[in-house]
Amino acid sequence: MSEATEYAQEFVDVEGGRLGLHVYPEPDAPGAPVVVIWPAMGVRARYYRPLAAALRAEGLAVVVADLRGTGTSTPAPSRQSRYGYAELAGDVGSVLEALKPRLDGRTRLLLGHSLGGQAALLHLALSGGDAVDGVALVAVGLPYWRVYPGRARYQILAYTQWIGATAALLRVWPGWGFGGRQAHGVIRDWAYTARTGRFPVLDGVDAEAALRTVRTPVLAVSVEDDQYTPESTTDHLCAKLPAAPVVREHYTVAAAGGPLDHFTWVRASAPLAARVAGFAAGLPPR
Repeated sequence: MSEATEYAQEFVDVEGGRLGLHVYPEPDAPGAPVVVIWPAMGVRARYYRPLAAALRAEGLAVVVADLRGTGTSTPAPSRQSRYGYAELAGDVGSVLEALKPRLDGRTRLLLGHSLGGQAALLHLALSGGDAVDGVALVAVGLPYWRVYPGRARYQILAYTQWIGATAALLRVWPGWGFGGRQAHGVIRDWAYTARTGRFPVLDGVDAEAALRTVRTPVLAVSVEDDQYTPESTTDHLCAKLPAAPVVREHYTVAAAGGPLDHFTWVRASAPLAARVAGFAAGLPPR
């Protein structure tokens, strides 16, 4: 399967805008599991074409969503944007609802990268997760400054809170060297997790307590040489899921056959795609 495989561009309306979807052609196997990919902060859906190709080669159907305000999703973040983590979690539900006619009777898997993985988990916590059979988290953690090694923790604290303060002052994050242009609410919630190691209260719901009730199977994969999400941040996030069956793994350079970091794992994702396909195959039938 070539990375040049074409996808269909579709859109899902949400309050205040619309979400762009890249819907890849169905694999040959009828009723194949469906994987919906949720990207990292500021990363466009088209970046995941190598991963989509690898997953399709493993017999999975693939949809990639652009996060709100990124890529083909509109509108672009501005001082008027009022959304944060609660809305990103709600967007996951909106996409699943829009895809429902194609999902009925099929295994449904969310695959989240970085912020996209947090949104996927928060969707399960806030909605109950009945529409999802499993979650794969790749390079997903909570950037809590205290779990970083050595002096790096103080750099993380200073950097994340500077970004948070700048976004609060400007009412939007301009994307200066990190994360692309983002709504103030997204950066506010992200900086809160970095400062406290906890998710904020979302729409009046204690997200931390809600996460403790999630029972959906989770495959959590940290990535070697990840400059933003080291293993300790993934472990910190997984500890918030005591009721969920969590399979914890680490994707190494040796396994990938190429260099890795927080982003480049997507270009060396064939072995990881095979692991995701195995995880999907082991989920209870719907």
